[in-house]
Amino acid sequence: MEDRSVTGAGARPAPALRKYVESYVGFDLRGLPAGVHCGPPGRALTVVISLSDDPLGVAAGVDDGSPVTRFGSVAGGLMCRSVAIHHDGRHRGVLVALTPLGARALYGMPAAELARRLVPLDELLGALAVELSDRLRSASTWAARFAVLDELLLRAVVRGSRGDHGHGVRPEVAQAWRVLVAARGGVQVGALAGELGWSRRYLTERFRGELGLSPKTFARVLRFAHAHELAVVGDPLPWGEVAVVSGYADQAHLARDWREFTGRSPTAWRRGEVLLGAG
Repeated sequence: MEDRSVTGAGARPAPALRKYVESYVGFDLRGLPAGVHCGPPGRALTVVISLSDDPLGVAAGVDDGSPVTRFGSVAGGLMCRSVAIHHDGRHRGVLVALTPLGARALYGMPAAELARRLVPLDELLGALAVELSDRLRSASTWAARFAVLDELLLRAVVRGSRGDHGHGVRPEVAQAWRVLVAARGGVQVGALAGELGWSRRYLTERFRGELGLSPKTFARVLRFAHAHELAVVGDPLPWGEVAVVSGYADQAHLARDWREFTGRSPTAWRRGEVLLGAG
């Protein structure tokens, strides 16, 4: 009988990429019960590249009738709800987290064009995506795979920008994103707009135009993401404490957002999430 395990590794990208790419995570799931993993919304755009023979089965929502699409590699924008990752208890792959600047640098488009969407990676990177998948599968260690990611993503940045690292993102929008992320969403949008010298309405229009979410919605996603981080640790806090630490008014407020962002109540989510505690 196969051992039940979740193993893998993580790394930061090469320094030249860190403006665009936050992190790499390699994962190897074995011997787990088949199920549906809720991939939560968060601060980053994501890319998942399968290293298994079977493609990933992904739906844009959990328990809401969203169709399941099979991807060998998939790119997603900023989301307002969890994606449903269907698995049979085993899978290997690599997850890449991108900043909003990374969408312009790697794909040549604002992050807004990918918001709430899942797109085959080859539609965005063409032949480079095929080479990336092939070379990741051929590499024998996580370190070697992360080196491949550095090499090919740097190539994509150079190809897309031709040395121009501005990529059209207004500095005020980039600053608003950084402030919201640093505060885990705990910032008043009006006050943030004032610090930037903009009106709230103008900040909202510019922010949504670049990222695809309003700053208020993105702040709510960040607060939920903080709560989710607290909920997945090995010895999680009680739900009431999770709510307080992550900035919710009370546990009922957390429960409403949890259902909105995962499609499940906190209790149902914890009962159904087969990857919890599987390390």
